[in-house]
Amino acid sequence: MTHALPYFEDFAPTTGAARRPRSCLHSDAPRIVLNGDWRFRLSPTPRGLSDEMADPAFDDSGWDEIPVPSHWVLGQDGRFGLPAYTNVQYPFPVEPPFVPDENPTGDYRVEIDVPTDWQSLERVVLRFEGVESAFKVWLNGDEVGTAMGSRLSHEFDVTASLRPGSNVLAVRVHQWSIASYLEDQDQWWMPGIFRDVTLLGRPEGGIDDAWTRAEYDHETGAGTVHVEVDAEPTAFPVTFEVDGLGIHVTWDTPADIAPVHVDRVEPWSAESPTQYQGFLRTNVEALSTRLGFRTVRIEGDRFLVNGRRVVFHGVNRHEAHPERGRVFDEEHARADMLLMKQHNVNAIRTSHYPPHPRVLDLADELGFWVIDECDLETHGFEFGGWVGNPSDDPRFADAYLDRIERTIERDKNHPSIVMWSLGNESGTGRNLAAMSAWVHRRDPGRPVHYEGDYTGEYTDVYSRMYSNLQETESIGSDGIPGDLLGCTPGEGMRQRTKPFILCEYVHAMGNGPGQIGEYEDLVLRYPRLHGGFVWEWRDHGILTETADGEAFYAYGGDFGEVVHDGNFVMDGMVLPDDTPTPGLAEYKAVVQPVAFGLERDGGSATLVVENRYHSISTAHASLVWVLAVDGDDMATGVLDAAAVAAGDTARIPLPADALDAGELAADGAEGS
Repeated sequence: MTHALPYFEDFAPTTGAARRPRSCLHSDAPRIVLNGDWRFRLSPTPRGLSDEMADPAFDDSGWDEIPVPSHWVLGQDGRFGLPAYTNVQYPFPVEPPFVPDENPTGDYRVEIDVPTDWQSLERVVLRFEGVESAFKVWLNGDEVGTAMGSRLSHEFDVTASLRPGSNVLAVRVHQWSIASYLEDQDQWWMPGIFRDVTLLGRPEGGIDDAWTRAEYDHETGAGTVHVEVDAEPTAFPVTFEVDGLGIHVTWDTPADIAPVHVDRVEPWSAESPTQYQGFLRTNVEALSTRLGFRTVRIEGDRFLVNGRRVVFHGVNRHEAHPERGRVFDEEHARADMLLMKQHNVNAIRTSHYPPHPRVLDLADELGFWVIDECDLETHGFEFGGWVGNPSDDPRFADAYLDRIERTIERDKNHPSIVMWSLGNESGTGRNLAAMSAWVHRRDPGRPVHYEGDYTGEYTDVYSRMYSNLQETESIGSDGIPGDLLGCTPGEGMRQRTKPFILCEYVHAMGNGPGQIGEYEDLVLRYPRLHGGFVWEWRDHGILTETADGEAFYAYGGDFGEVVHDGNFVMDGMVLPDDTPTPGLAEYKAVVQPVAFGLERDGGSATLVVENRYHSISTAHASLVWVLAVDGDDMATGVLDAAAVAAGDTARIPLPADALDAGELAADGAEGS
């Protein structure tokens, strides 16, 4: 006799009224944000727990309160457990789909007051932006459904259970689930409802989903907008407006939708992130969207945006805050990303999961090339030689596809995203190949990345972690032979026909990052090499106290974990308190987008200015010279020079007073 597995050990990623994934839309339709204080009860195991707490009449007066969003292991003085850190190893026995019986389970309840005019809505949708790691939902005692995928959005249709006035929402969250086998990222394990929860009203005649793809023709300067509208035929006519471009078109039926051409637009890039405000309107709803015109293309072994080769001076960015963990704080995220810009960081890999949706809004606004990575890592299977790895287990096929679909459908409208990544350190196998095939069908305009595809069977770029200088040079040069990791000679030849990136390199732990300059020299020498992403942007230390009240930043083992990976979580170029390290200052200097040289000829000298920006000139900067003697500044001046175009080099004669005895330094001072 067989017994059905509990839903948190079942291979189905969702059940019940779970809806298919869609974009994170900015709509004027009614919504209720459910963030705030919820009632909370923690149990050490789900075994024996009844569903009585889902009954609206259930008395939860003896429960605690907890803020949503939050992790229940943070900010609660340890009464609901403590964080645990592992890098590769799983913190429980590896026997999928089973998880430990000791599986902390949090029950949440909140009362929702729904206006009476919501009765006129066609549907009401309950949206969770992030829950770790599996959860079940009830509304007014009705079981709505279950879902897994911690850093992924999930929606449920709750129309049938919602009523005007008071409603009771109940959610049961399990720390461990079958999904935990797919979420073995190098970070703290921190359960809970840690992202926003929202009730979304959906009017009859509204737009369920939309995709506005804005392409740029670098040869003519023209732009084309491809609009995809998911709505019932009765929602039409649909109007598309972009006031800044003079676009105002109305489509009477779905069959009328056609690309919209604009003769001249300002393109979007990480250096000049021009966006245009657009709207999609029906008679009952307006969606706002931000258009960034850019085209991503691979030509041979070149990765091009708007016709020009991109060099990624990037970082791997986890969502980490010393007090809030992965709970999003927009002010902190904006400050973090501005600090990146100040240090010449132009790219972000969202290691190793889609970030909070607002992070991508900020990337669009501030200007970053983004690799958006799926919430997937099975690294712990490496210890067993990848035997039983879910990536090649057909029982996990639906879960893998569900994860990549949720990643892409949520984030498809962001111009900053120039590549999709299938995940991280998950070996290889049929499920990853199926993910890639789905992505290529759904979005052929963005390449697919995954470092573990060593032989290049299903990815568009060749990606590696920590290849040494010798091997990296052999990848960049056709004339330097060398075996490549995991490749036969023939497979290595295939990989050398693709653009190459280092998705992780110059590890920043301790006195790292090291050899930044040597890697940058290779990128400048070999156009096949397209830069890389430093591991990693910031330390993940958690602010806590010693027994006598002294504050410190904790790492693995500091919370009494038996299984942990120590201080390997402290490996960023920014400390937990937001202090930049000397390594970040070095990185800024090495990858600076304007390089200087000096050519002397007798009594004259010429300043050589090389513009390494992707797309902008030096018009925003002033060229300042300083004459120093024994380290003391003796004179200074500003050179009157024309702007240098992206990719060009200019030679500027230096004035006589800058050539007196001393040490001459040139600086590109940012203009206001």
